[in-house]
Amino acid sequence: MQKEDHYTQRSNWLRAAVLGANDGILSTASLIIGVAAASENREAIVLAGVAGIVAGALSMAAGEYVSVSSQSDIEKADLERERFELETMPNEELSELQQIYVSRGLNQETALEVTKQLTAHNALEAHARDELGLHEITQAKPLQAAWYSGAAFTLGGGMPMIVAFSAPIRYMEYIQYVSAILFLIILGVLAAKTGGSPIRKAIIRITLWGTLAMGVTAFIGYVFGSII
Repeated sequence: MQKEDHYTQRSNWLRAAVLGANDGILSTASLIIGVAAASENREAIVLAGVAGIVAGALSMAAGEYVSVSSQSDIEKADLERERFELETMPNEELSELQQIYVSRGLNQETALEVTKQLTAHNALEAHARDELGLHEITQAKPLQAAWYSGAAFTLGGGMPMIVAFSAPIRYMEYIQYVSAILFLIILGVLAAKTGGSPIRKAIIRITLWGTLAMGVTAFIGYVFGSII
């Protein structure tokens, strides 16, 4: 039989990639819009965008690594505690796993038989999966999350930068806004298709928050531009 490839298997890297690309598009476009609202110097706009991409990509990668590492540490600590309990109180752990299967619909006798067979095969794996909810598919992977997040941020931020190089200075804010919304829509479609989720819902969610973020940034740029 051919092994099925479920969408859940993509959840770790897809979450990091979508977060990175979304943040890359939004933060870079918002930064460029804010600077363009306060200045008509293309060099300043481009420099701000490049600095934002470098700082943002490194920050996203580091943030993902630290946060997912914390999750990984928690998972490892739970596994170590479970391993200790299996060694010191095997009967109690057997009964605990049995009751988990009973709560899922098995009768006591069937649950006990299933528990004994799974415990004989790999007790820690059985408890990790059915008691702790830990599985290889959803296991925390810090390096993977850091790489996808940082790379996706760079890719996402590069799209508003292309606009910053080519768009007329006079209409920079408006062109950046429209193009960023288009980029976000494309990202929403790709993320929805990759994750098997509704496309319309993903587009509405990602464009709504994107519009709000860029609008606030542009307003702040205008305020500071008028003061300076």
